[in-house]
Amino acid sequence: MKNCCLALLALMPLTAAAYPTELEKQLNGAEVSASIQDIDRNIGGLTLYNYGLAPAKCDARFRNGPEAPRNRSAELKPGESVTLTVRFARDIIKLRVDLTCEQS
Repeated sequence: MKNCCLALLALMPLTAAAYPTELEKQLNGAEVSASIQDIDRNIGGLTLYNYGLAPAKCDARFRNGPEAPRNRSAELKPGESVTLTVRFARDIIKLRVDLTCEQS
């Protein structure tokens, strides 16, 4: 029982690092799935998966408060998955991502 309590206590800091996120998508006919991931206090990620039959080109704009936006892009083949990451100078208060995808 004591070991179980210690294990739960050790996992608590890992679950407390979440911050609010907001995702705006413009897929323009591309069949892409997107989900935001909070990796660390100042690092955010966006996982994209192309479940369509045509390649897709995606551009993501990451915003965190007063810092300059960071842009990332990826070209996804059918059935391909990719994770885009961004590191900010400050802790993330609220991560906003604007995603634009097009079939290519």
